Amino acid sequence: MSSSHAARIRPTPATANRVERCLTLRKAAAESDASFGTPAQITNGDEHRYRDKCGTYTKCIRQGAIGRVDLDAWQTFRAALDSGAPADFDAIILGGPRTLNGPQGGLAFDLQCLDVAQFVAPPAPALASELYATELVELYWASLLRDVAFTDYGTNPIAVSAAEELSGMRDYAGPTTGGKVTTGTLFRGGYPGETAGPYLSQFLLQDTAMGVLPLTQKYVSNTAGVDYMLDPVTFQQVQNGIATGLSLQPLAEPLYLHDGRGLAAYTHADVLYQAYFTAYLVLNSINAPFNPGNPYNGDKTQNGFTTFGQPDVAATFAAVASEALKAVWYQKWFVHLRHRPESGGAIVHLDRTGAGETLDGRISRTALHSRAIEASFKANHSYFLSQAFPEGSPSHPSYPTGHGAVAGACITVLKFFFDGNFVIPNPVVPLNSGLATVPYTGADAGALTVNGELNKLAHNISFAHGIHAGIHWRSDTDSSIELGEAVALSVLQDRANTYNEKFTVQLQKVDGTMATVSHV
Repeated sequence: MSSSHAARIRPTPATANRVERCLTLRKAAAESDASFGTPAQITNGDEHRYRDKCGTYTKCIRQGAIGRVDLDAWQTFRAALDSGAPADFDAIILGGPRTLNGPQGGLAFDLQCLDVAQFVAPPAPALASELYATELVELYWASLLRDVAFTDYGTNPIAVSAAEELSGMRDYAGPTTGGKVTTGTLFRGGYPGETAGPYLSQFLLQDTAMGVLPLTQKYVSNTAGVDYMLDPVTFQQVQNGIATGLSLQPLAEPLYLHDGRGLAAYTHADVLYQAYFTAYLVLNSINAPFNPGNPYNGDKTQNGFTTFGQPDVAATFAAVASEALKAVWYQKWFVHLRHRPESGGAIVHLDRTGAGETLDGRISRTALHSRAIEASFKANHSYFLSQAFPEGSPSHPSYPTGHGAVAGACITVLKFFFDGNFVIPNPVVPLNSGLATVPYTGADAGALTVNGELNKLAHNISFAHGIHAGIHWRSDTDSSIELGEAVALSVLQDRANTYNEKFTVQLQKVDGTMATVSHV
């Protein structure tokens, strides 16, 4: 068209003053978020309680001995955390070539939800507490069950012993049946719907498709019986960030997830919100309806697309996952600094080999003389906590966990967009070989809802990267899922006011209560 025929579009009520209206909206959101205030951040006190930092994260900082960081190196680390100056992070004295995993990410600001400093995670269990001891016992049992199919727990003597010992521990925080831990509730979460059906969420088992690309949910696991960091030399190499020369031994044939080692392998290489994007694809494959609050439900002239449609769902994962990671990284590095379970195993090793007095801190005899640790020593000829990966944990503090925070955020997105009460049709369970799935025909097969299976998925993934791999504590997961949920709800509410549609969406939180996100 020639320039002589060009026409200037005149503003209409729908398009007038867009920039000014956007500025007003941005200011209102910022002011509303700021009015929330800044809550107190409270730690378990272990960093200041023990001069040698034996209860605090020090991995990759130069080490002096097993369980003890070089205190001069520690001071360079603490100085960087206190100042936040990039130059101070560059001056941290490390023990080897492995670097710290992005501590400055916890200082990034948020512009689409509350600031990271406005979210909290409760104090982690202290080193000398019974809850710490209980969680450590659970980790030792999980390490012994890494290669046992979840469907075989009911008849496996190790699983039976694990359930018996954990049942006698008053601080055990997992779900129980009649007040007892059972082989059916081992390593499960306790949110609504999680104890129904198979251990694994349907969102990890059901085949689906990404567009015209069929997706069979088989994944590469690692060789059974190959664990790591069971001797003082390799343990100390790992703590200093020095490679041991050992590597994972992947299986040649992908399998359906069916045991702890397979779940751990999944999270060792997964992409940030992979499990939840796949869950989204499954929800489409089973024709799950949208949340009843979706404003386009029943609309006869239009449907959701850019807003409240498929592109909106897919894009929102990235938004909430990014903000959840910032929030959890702030808690990890600048509040709690909780050490990894492998460090708890080192304390067990020192105590049981007669060198416990070399550390300032001790852990409860509940753990030190547990059946779990005795069984682990018998199996491995070592008191260290076996690790699924040769490098042990990632090089960042344990509490809370990034996998859990992303889980909490992303399942909240799915609950916002989809009907959480929808019952999953045709549930399946994996064979104990992982070679195939078969229909799940348990008495509760008709009770597996979207909400329950999403809650289960969050724990499956976070426990995979935690309890099953040996690199996170149970409380890391529970606190982080709730943290991620809070971040997502903040993002969704701030975003709600940017929509043109008027709506009220309700969704069930992991504690069973209802949250409301609206634009009215």
